[in-house]
Amino acid sequence: MLSAPSPPSDFQSLYAEHHSWLLHWLKRRLHDAGLAGDLAQDTFLKIFVARSSAGIAQPRPFLATIAKRLLANHCRREALERAYLDALLHQPHACTPSPEAMSLLLESLQLVDRALDQLSAKARAAFLLAHLDGMTYAEIAAELDTTTHSVKKYLSKANLLCFFAVPDFAVP
Repeated sequence: MLSAPSPPSDFQSLYAEHHSWLLHWLKRRLHDAGLAGDLAQDTFLKIFVARSSAGIAQPRPFLATIAKRLLANHCRREALERAYLDALLHQPHACTPSPEAMSLLLESLQLVDRALDQLSAKARAAFLLAHLDGMTYAEIAAELDTTTHSVKKYLSKANLLCFFAVPDFAVP
């Protein structure tokens, strides 16, 4: 005996009702249909994995917020990759890593970036100010309007996260 089809889940309804709207919304802003499609799928994937589609009062602003965050992460990772490749262009030819090494280094940078996403905004800023700008604890504390003790805690946590985020690759 055939049973009646089950009603669509909250997630299926959310997807069916709002996917085309989100895709169109992203295409208008990005002018890149491929990236818009990827971000739309990633937006719904985040909701699906979190299993939090039930009870969303205003789906479109909710979806737009997730998509904006994913886009910001995408742009930050692209900027990181461009900065790394630009730095490589200014290295003497003998110091230029092989394509394999470059791929491993880019992968490591992306892993560090994902690890930094787990931190608070101040901890992430402290890490970047220390490692990219070479600022001292006191300078970072003044910049972030916090104490040097807090900066030390932020950096300890961030450094530990980054250390364990990147596997011990054997660079060719």
